[in-house]
Amino acid sequence: MTRRTIRFWYLVHKWSSLVPTAFLLMLCVTGLPLIFHDEIDASMGLDAEAALAGPPSAETGLPLDAMLEHARFERPGEVPLFMAFSQDSPLLTVTMGPAPDAPASEMTLLFFDRATGVSLGPAPANPLLDFLLELHTDMFLGLPGMLFLGVMGLSFLVALVSGTVLYAPFMRRLRFGTLRRARSPRVRRLDQHNLFGIVALAWMAVVGATGAINAFADPLTDAWRTREVAAMTAAYAGETPLPPAQYGSVDAAMHAARTALPGRSPQFIGFPGGAWSSGHHYAIFFQGDRPLTRYLLTPALVDAATGELTDTRDMPALNQALMLSKPLHFGDYGRLPLKILWALLTLATIWVLWTGIALWLRRGPGHVERRVEEIRTGAAAGAST
Repeated sequence: MTRRTIRFWYLVHKWSSLVPTAFLLMLCVTGLPLIFHDEIDASMGLDAEAALAGPPSAETGLPLDAMLEHARFERPGEVPLFMAFSQDSPLLTVTMGPAPDAPASEMTLLFFDRATGVSLGPAPANPLLDFLLELHTDMFLGLPGMLFLGVMGLSFLVALVSGTVLYAPFMRRLRFGTLRRARSPRVRRLDQHNLFGIVALAWMAVVGATGAINAFADPLTDAWRTREVAAMTAAYAGETPLPPAQYGSVDAAMHAARTALPGRSPQFIGFPGGAWSSGHHYAIFFQGDRPLTRYLLTPALVDAATGELTDTRDMPALNQALMLSKPLHFGDYGRLPLKILWALLTLATIWVLWTGIALWLRRGPGHVERRVEEIRTGAAAGAST
């Protein structure tokens, strides 16, 4: 690799790392407790499923229409927005709001036991985790904050690629994992930065990519609704959205959807007028039957007035990637052992970011040329400086 090529990649790595570093540190620190959100909620007595016994709400229980009436009784004057099912317990959730297109800030999540019909009240709150999740997701800035963090995630991926390109020539005269403890503090810090970075490289790439995809969730959902849902409901184009008073039986809609997609389990229902449906349909989303495919959703659109199936088709690849990226980002699909691994790798990433900052802060005159020469020769030229 020529000096000019090395210099190019070094500058790419430097600036693609420095620009997002502060935000990446924030994401790592806030992400650590979020990895264990289920365990934290359980320890605080906020796990609504812990005390429930019975068949999963996705399989059986009281009629969905009856559960919906319970929700309407608790939130008079509001309309249903979502109904979600559990694959492990009788827990069933209903999201209510003042209008079909109500923003998230105006939604209320209600918990029910579908086996008994008992209301468990509004979703238990965990103010600390809610604060950390919003900070981690959009920095309290909504969509602009999400998109900004998505760009920071893409910059992080560029830093990983450029760092890998630089790592090979730099380490060609050193054994993998070498930590030159007898050298200067700068060299020791550089070795730690390189070692932790290459060990956690694959994980950082996965988490960086899934985080970037998650940041573009709203535009991806809007694009799906604009294109796919519009194509599936072309016969309804130009018609006035169905008012909530004319919604038909949810049980009839579920029966029609299950008939069209046998053997699959429902995950949630999007009611008419929301971001996950059209103005005339129940959008019933079914999941796969394996640990990973359970996050690959297939929607069935059912006419909310008549209960007749309109269409069903797989979601586009980008939207499927979005569904997979959410659990992969936090290690949710592997339970506690994978979460512990995720936490350890997050700590390793924090150390990579910190050592990178330290190396930059302690740079001396001519540091760019010195680093280029170190990488080109594969030896720590000028390491004592």
